[in-house]
Amino acid sequence: MLQNSLYSVSTALTIILPVIALVVGFVAGVFVYILIQKKKIGDAKQSANKITEDAYAEAKAVRAQAKNEQREAIKEAQEEIQKRKADLEQDLKERRNEIQRSEQRLSQREDLLDKKEEALDKKTEAVEKIKAQIAEKESKLDAKRVEIESAHEKMLSEIEKVSQLTREEAKAMLLQEIEEEAKHDAAKLVREIEANAKEEADKKSRSIIATAVQRCAVDHSAEITVSVVNLPNDEMKGRIIGREGRNIRALENATGVDLIIDDTPEAVVLSGFDPVRREVARITLEKLIADGRIHPARIEEVVEKTRKELDVQIKETGENATFEANVFGLHPDLVKLLGRLKYRTSYGQNVLKHSLEVSYLAGLMASELGADVKLAKRAGLLHDIGKAVDHEVEGTHITIGADLAKKYKESKEVIHCIAAHHNDIEPQSIEAVLVQCADAISGARPGARRESLDNYVKRLEKLEEIANGFNGVDKSFAIQAGREVRIIVKPEVVNDNATVFLAKDIAKKIESEMEYPGQIKVNVIRETRSVDYAK
Repeated sequence: MLQNSLYSVSTALTIILPVIALVVGFVAGVFVYILIQKKKIGDAKQSANKITEDAYAEAKAVRAQAKNEQREAIKEAQEEIQKRKADLEQDLKERRNEIQRSEQRLSQREDLLDKKEEALDKKTEAVEKIKAQIAEKESKLDAKRVEIESAHEKMLSEIEKVSQLTREEAKAMLLQEIEEEAKHDAAKLVREIEANAKEEADKKSRSIIATAVQRCAVDHSAEITVSVVNLPNDEMKGRIIGREGRNIRALENATGVDLIIDDTPEAVVLSGFDPVRREVARITLEKLIADGRIHPARIEEVVEKTRKELDVQIKETGENATFEANVFGLHPDLVKLLGRLKYRTSYGQNVLKHSLEVSYLAGLMASELGADVKLAKRAGLLHDIGKAVDHEVEGTHITIGADLAKKYKESKEVIHCIAAHHNDIEPQSIEAVLVQCADAISGARPGARRESLDNYVKRLEKLEEIANGFNGVDKSFAIQAGREVRIIVKPEVVNDNATVFLAKDIAKKIESEMEYPGQIKVNVIRETRSVDYAK
C-alpha cells in the first residue's frame, strides 16, 4: 500500500513539477517581455524628445536667420528708395530748368512776333500805296491799249489794201507755210530718229548676228536636183536597159524616177522631183550593179528592200537631228518627216542642214536677248517641216508645216513661229522674229543657196518694175546682185522730205510682193542739175 502510495505521489510529482516549471517559465518570459517593451518605450520617448529638441533648436536658428535676412532686405529697400528719391529729385530739378528755358524761349518768340507784326503792318501800308499806283497805271494802260487797237485796225486795213488779201486768206497762207515748215522739220526729225535708231539697232543686231554666225559652222551648198550613178564600164548600160528596155522600164515604174542614159561615159543620171524616190533609185541601182543580177523581178525585190532600209535611215536621221539640235519630245511622225528633209533641197541648200542651222542660230540669238531658248530652237528646227510633204499635199510649205504642227500637238508658240517665218502673218513674239532672222541668215550667207540664171534675172527685173511703178520715179537700177535697188527721182515732182516716205513705200511693196533671201536696200536719190551752154 505504502509503495503504491509512494508510487502515486511520485507519479503525481512527475506530472505536477513540469507543469509548475512551465508556468514559472511562462511567467518569467512574460515579465522579461514586459521589461523589454518598457525599455523600448523609454528609448522611443528619449528619441522623440531629442528630435523635438533638435527641431526646436533648428526652428529657432531659421527664425533668427529669417530675421537677419528681413533686416538686410529692409535696409536694401531703404537704400534703393533713397537712391530713387535722389534720382527723382535730380530729374525734377532738370525738368524745372528745362521749363524755365522754354519759358524764356517763348518770351523771346513773342517779342520777335511782335516785331514782325509791326513790320507787317508797315509793309501792308506800303502795299496799299503800291496798289493805288498800279490802279492808276492800269487806267493809263487801258487808254493806251484802246489807242493801239485802233491803230492796229487801221494798219490791218492798210495792209489788206496794199496786199489785196483778206485776213482769212493771209491766215491760210501763213498756216500753209507753217505746215510746210512742220513737215520739213518732221521729216528731218524722222530721218534723225531713224538714223540714230538704225545705228544703235545695227550695232546690237550685228553684234548678236555676228556672234551667232561665228559660232555656227555648216557646209556650203552642194546638193543638186539629179543623182549620178557611176558605172564600172559602159557595157553595164546595156544590162541596165535590158532586152527591149524591160529592165529600165521596171526600174522606172518601181521607183517613179526617170533614168537618163546618154553618151556620158560610165554614168547614169537619175532625175525626179521627189528626192526620197531618187535616193531609193540610186541605192537600188548601186546594189543591182554590185550584185550583177538585173532583171524585173530582182529589181522589184531590191526596190522594196531599199525602201524599208531607207525608212529606217530616215527615222535614224530624224532622231540624230533632234539630238544634235537638243530638241526632245517630238512626235515620232515629226521625227520621220525631219529625216525626209535630208533628201530635200531649196535653191540647192539641204533643208535638214538648213533647219538645224536655223535652230542653232535662233537659240544663240535668243540666249543673247534673254528670250526662250528652247522655244526658239524647237521652232527653228520645225519651221520648214512642211517641205517634207509639199510635193504630196497642196498648199505652201508654211501652211502645211503649221497644219502638221497642230496635228502632232505642238504648242501654239511653235505653230505661230512656223506660220510667221515668211511674214505670212505678223510675228507676235520675239521667238518668231528670231526664227525669221535665223532663216534669213541661213539662206543669205555666202554659198548657202543657188538659183538659176532665169530666176535671178526675173528677180532683178521685178525689183526695177516695182520701183518704176511709183509716181515721180525717173530711173531705177537693181545692183549688188539684187541686194540693193537704186532709185533716181524727178526733183520737180519729189522733194527732199518726200524721199523718206517714198523709200518706205517701195520697201513695203517689195516685202509684200517678192520672196528673196536676206534683205534688199532701197536707196532713193534726188538731185537737181542746172545745165547751160556758153556761146
